[in-house]
Amino acid sequence: MSALPLSRGDLLRALAVVVIWGLNFVVMKVGLQGIGPMLLGALRFAAASLPFLLFVRFPKLPVRYVVAYGLAQGLGQFGFLFLGLSLGMTVGMASVVMQTQAFFTLLLAVPLLGERARAHQWLGLTVALSGLVLIATAHGEGPGQMTLAGFVLTLGAGFMWAVSNIVVRLANRQGDYDPMPFIVWSSVFPILPFVALALWMDGPQTVLAQLIGLRWPALLAVLFLAWLATLLAYTLWTQLLKRHPAGRVTPFSLLVPVVGLWSAWMFFNELPMPQQWLGTGLVLLGLLVNQLGGWWVARRA
Repeated sequence: MSALPLSRGDLLRALAVVVIWGLNFVVMKVGLQGIGPMLLGALRFAAASLPFLLFVRFPKLPVRYVVAYGLAQGLGQFGFLFLGLSLGMTVGMASVVMQTQAFFTLLLAVPLLGERARAHQWLGLTVALSGLVLIATAHGEGPGQMTLAGFVLTLGAGFMWAVSNIVVRLANRQGDYDPMPFIVWSSVFPILPFVALALWMDGPQTVLAQLIGLRWPALLAVLFLAWLATLLAYTLWTQLLKRHPAGRVTPFSLLVPVVGLWSAWMFFNELPMPQQWLGTGLVLLGLLVNQLGGWWVARRA
């Protein structure tokens, strides 16, 4: 694994991922204006997998890892997130709350992977949790306000993202594999559960009407989510993690909420309340301590 600074190409790849994932939340909101949350999930992962199955071989991994990742990252993470956004989670706050995946990953990695958490990581977790409490208590039911249901569901999405991170780290122990086939084939497994949930929650007639009435903004949203946010961004991110230490790559995720908050303001005129700004600052500070605290301790030693 490289000990050198990121090359210009890798830096551009990291920034491309940040921009795609930051805009991701606005695109989800646009898609949900014409499609139910479960149907949007089905269409996203169908577009990310079915057109490529004849050209992409199954990854060199046991099937259980591919299935587990697809259900955790696909059905779990985005099922909760899409439902949260449809029930009043604001775009900007969603981009912040989703970063709790870093802390849920830390909590899960200790018992499941046998990893030891350092003092600066627990400190970062404590700071971020205080920020989340501030964000959660600033909910409301008025137009443009974050609902408590939306916040809880988005927090659940962050937890499921962490579960998928654990699956990836367990899969890495099986040997080297190409991330692109892994993403394509794992995207197959959420499709039928999403379809079943859409039929159960919205009813067959509503699902059929949404498919027939699909307009170009919703269609473009599905393609952005499938091809850019899923296939391209996750593949680039995995490639960066395979070439460089995680501590050099993962701090770029701190920029995702910055892009998310900016895009929410630009496209939906969302302006967080002062309490939410303070909570956001604490979450980002906690992430910074978590990701860069080890480097600072090493410099002081």
